[in-house]
Amino acid sequence: MKNLLLLLVIFVYSHTAFGQLKAKATCAAFVVDILNGKVNELKPNYTPEEIKSALPCFTSADVGGNAKCGGGVFYKDKDVYFYTDRDYVEIGEKFKGQLSIPLLGASRNSLFKWLGNPKIKDDNWDAFQMNYGTLVLHYNAAGKVKLIQFSTNSTDILNLCE
Repeated sequence: MKNLLLLLVIFVYSHTAFGQLKAKATCAAFVVDILNGKVNELKPNYTPEEIKSALPCFTSADVGGNAKCGGGVFYKDKDVYFYTDRDYVEIGEKFKGQLSIPLLGASRNSLFKWLGNPKIKDDNWDAFQMNYGTLVLHYNAAGKVKLIQFSTNSTDILNLCE
């Protein structure tokens, strides 16, 4: 009986001895190039595998397109979302990183010097034609930029999630 108990104790503790800690994936600082439509050299039309490989610190990913807005790779802690089925990237107000043009929090009236006139204008957003596709800026009640979306698609075929 003692041998059986000893064998059982050794068996239980041997499994914990082989357990390993895994370090969380880390990413370089996020740098968003507004004029070229890139996040750390990644374009909105890249595949989920390319994005996850280049930026392995994602918080979630839906490759099958089962999410409400289709498939994507999401960095919720940095407020960056790649919607790969719709070929666009979304940058939120809590973005942690560097913007090539300081758009978040910028006044709607101050954007002309960087972006020119919008192609489509609405009460709460503007869409700008860019050399890579489309840049959409959403505004809060004070007229400040609260959300940035950019896509490799033109305004004619752009399909953003509501």
